[in-house]
Amino acid sequence: MNSNTFRAPVRRTAAAATVVALAVGPVLLAAPAAQATDGERREGRATAAVLRTGLDVSLLDETVKVPVRASLNEVKAPESESETALSVKVRGAEGGEPVDILTADVATSTATVDERKAEGYVNLAKARVHVPGLPSLAIVEVEKVTSKAVCETGKKPVAESNVLGHVRALGKKVTLTAGGRTELDVPAVGRITLDLSRTHTTSRTAAATALELDVEVDPLDLGVAKVKGTVTLAEATCETPDGPAPTEKPTEKPTEKPTEKPTEKPAEQPSEQPSPQPTEPKGDGGIKTNNGGSTPTQNLAETGGSSTTPYIAGGALALVLAGGGALALTRFRSRARG
Repeated sequence: MNSNTFRAPVRRTAAAATVVALAVGPVLLAAPAAQATDGERREGRATAAVLRTGLDVSLLDETVKVPVRASLNEVKAPESESETALSVKVRGAEGGEPVDILTADVATSTATVDERKAEGYVNLAKARVHVPGLPSLAIVEVEKVTSKAVCETGKKPVAESNVLGHVRALGKKVTLTAGGRTELDVPAVGRITLDLSRTHTTSRTAAATALELDVEVDPLDLGVAKVKGTVTLAEATCETPDGPAPTEKPTEKPTEKPTEKPTEKPAEQPSEQPSPQPTEPKGDGGIKTNNGGSTPTQNLAETGGSSTTPYIAGGALALVLAGGGALALTRFRSRARG
């Protein structure tokens, strides 16, 4: 009894805790993942470009200025895109003649975006970059350069760029330092500053540039006064998408009742109600006893009695009463005589 008395409250507490857990569970499951603060889901973005130029060409003692804005294999996504053109020409900067700004054996750019990842990639090999006024001399030659920017949902953005093999600037071989800057000055030709393997990342974006050139060329007796600006090789960028939308809208509030309600009283607790009485025997016609049974309807053989036992007992009782009455009458008569 003591064991049941102390055990029941503990079981009731455990049952109550189960109800609370089942009620709170749907609330926790209903909490949606954090999204953009403006309430709209942001798509991923990616760009890739083999070449991009921003040059200003000044002709005839700067009396004529020609901007040179060119790009090669510049692609953008949400939609997947890929370009593999191997050269780009510009006109009007050198007496009306076309100028090959870039030629290459391999020039590939790819930009892809899906629900979980945005990626930009550039691969450039055996590339030569020219500017107006220097038709026979490349301002830079590279063996191979690559850039990659990857932005994947739930991961830190990654930006990588590599310059492999030799690099020549204005016909001279230069030694580049990763992440550093190299300056090259060639008398009577010009000056070039090279930035190698520039990368930048934030919590949602990444950008990689294999090679960026700051160009200032002023050749003598070549018919071009001045060329100034920037040339970018192998540039890739990306922005992380928010990820796929949930398949179903979560419930705003938990269900009124838990999916599984525990019993009000533990099964181990003794029942407060007495156990039901046994069913009454059918067809015996016996007398019910305290223990729920019944007396047999037939005489018991173990007692040694028979059907004449009541009559014998009644006769014996009558004889005893008659004997007693006779004895009393005799005593009364004796007293009367005396």
